[in-house]
Amino acid sequence: MCVLRMIHVIRSVEKIENILNSQNRKENAELNSTLLTGQILERIATEFNQLQFHAVQSKGMPLLDKVRPRIAGITAMLQRSLEGLLLEGLQTSNVDIIRHCLRTYATIDKTKDAEALVGQVLVKPYIDEVIVEQYVQSHPNGLQVMYNKLLEFVPHHCRLLREVTGGAISSEKADMVPGYDFLVNSVWPEIARGIEERLPSLFNPGNPDIFHQKYSISMDFLRKFERQCGSQASVKRLRAHPSYHSFNNRWNLPVYFQIRFKEIAGSLESALLSHVEETANESAFCLRATNVLWNCLSACWSDHIYLPLLAHRFYKLTLQLLSRYCVYIKELSACATADGSVTESKSLPTRGKEESASLSSEDQQTGLAADAQMSALSTRQLILIVADINKIMEKLPELIEVIKVKLNKIGFKNMEIIKGALEDLSSSLSEPLSTINNKISMDLGESCLIYFKSALEVPRLYRRTNKEIPTKPSSYVESALKPLFQLQHDYGNKVKVQTRQEWLRGALSECTHK
Repeated sequence: MCVLRMIHVIRSVEKIENILNSQNRKENAELNSTLLTGQILERIATEFNQLQFHAVQSKGMPLLDKVRPRIAGITAMLQRSLEGLLLEGLQTSNVDIIRHCLRTYATIDKTKDAEALVGQVLVKPYIDEVIVEQYVQSHPNGLQVMYNKLLEFVPHHCRLLREVTGGAISSEKADMVPGYDFLVNSVWPEIARGIEERLPSLFNPGNPDIFHQKYSISMDFLRKFERQCGSQASVKRLRAHPSYHSFNNRWNLPVYFQIRFKEIAGSLESALLSHVEETANESAFCLRATNVLWNCLSACWSDHIYLPLLAHRFYKLTLQLLSRYCVYIKELSACATADGSVTESKSLPTRGKEESASLSSEDQQTGLAADAQMSALSTRQLILIVADINKIMEKLPELIEVIKVKLNKIGFKNMEIIKGALEDLSSSLSEPLSTINNKISMDLGESCLIYFKSALEVPRLYRRTNKEIPTKPSSYVESALKPLFQLQHDYGNKVKVQTRQEWLRGALSECTHK
């Protein structure tokens, strides 16, 4: 068997050398057509394939070592001829030459070499010409224009290659050369290399707004490039390619999120320090803190901040923001019912700190220190707090719908778990309501009771006098009811009817009892 294999090796080497010699003699005699050269290369390649097989089987034989220089010479010549032929085919747009050449590469199992050659000779010069950092930075839509030019490369310069290898819809299956994917192995690696080397500033997350814009444009380009792939299998190969992972990993999304986290969480903490400050502008909410909270929640899922790969982090931040607001409301509730003693006011920060969501330890400590100095809240402030709690609870389904749309796009379907978590926070938010409502009723009752002291004067006014029987209420009654009318007038459009009636019923019960 060993002898037979060695005989096959020697015969193959001699046969290839004879073909080459006869070809050289013909070329000297007359100019041969390139197509004939392509056919001869295919013959050589077939023989070379057998040579390679027998050479591998005969590994370690002394005779093989003597023949090895001749085999190396054949290999070098074959690769040189193939490279020259492929380049000629590409330059002259000759489909037959390209087809012969690619078949030969496939025969000798060198498809990767053909793809690398196309990348170096055809793709790289175009990429280096299109990707220019100065142009991208100096033009308002420079990045978008650059990506559009890169997308034009495939239909304009890879049409023949895709037709021959079956990457285009119009290619005929009969003459197709399988085993190649130039988009994945030639075009994309060069694009990724060009962007990473020539546009290093593209991946800088220092300015989150610009980073978001660049990232969104780049991911849109990536989706369009995937659509140019001829099949689903080609897209899978692209996504598994090392340069694809390298390109995606260059985007420092964790750092981007940290910057957004500080912006969003920081703005809420600052608003909570303002105690019970009312909103200055026309807003759906009464208090600045609640208005900022809703803006923060909306920002997490807004198109100019949210990124699909950070969905889990923005969802966690949403829960943290709501949880922090719940702690703030509980502190206000405790403050409303406190008797103003030093001991109780000092105990508030500790309780708040334990329950508080982990937004920012420094900011929270500052906020809690401010909460410790809270004075008793006025009835108006308490009413505004209740109005805002109810408004937030009303608007939470709106937020759930926004989150649902975003999560559906990334394939997340289990919305029940999302709703459940937000409903838990809604319940937590409504817990202090009964305490605050009771306090409002008591305060209203107290403001009415002041005037009822005048009832003691009634017997004196009518004792031993001939005054007429009264036909209208005494003046103190009208005065005592003024706070209740004022409540209806001032907060009719801010607080639900049901809540206002609850306050009135509580206040009147308190007054009539006393």
